[in-house]
Amino acid sequence: MENIGLGLELMVVGMSTVFLILLIVIYGGKLLIRVVNKVAPEEEVSPKKAPAAAPIDSQTMSVLQEVVKQLTGGRGHVADAKKV
Repeated sequence: MENIGLGLELMVVGMSTVFLILLIVIYGGKLLIRVVNKVAPEEEVSPKKAPAAAPIDSQTMSVLQEVVKQLTGGRGHVADAKKV
């Protein structure tokens, strides 16, 4: 009976120790995140403007339409195309 009591005592001490260490890690991580965000805040990045799309000439559009017709067996068509 003495061994069961010692085993239970060791289990409670071990689980409590692990629990406390995990709490220290969690709150230490949160503290570290706050300190880093205060000392070195994230830089604001301005979005880049996309260049204006250039229109496609009629010859290129007709070539695109023929290619799509061949690839899709005549079932597909090109409604609009833009240069990127």
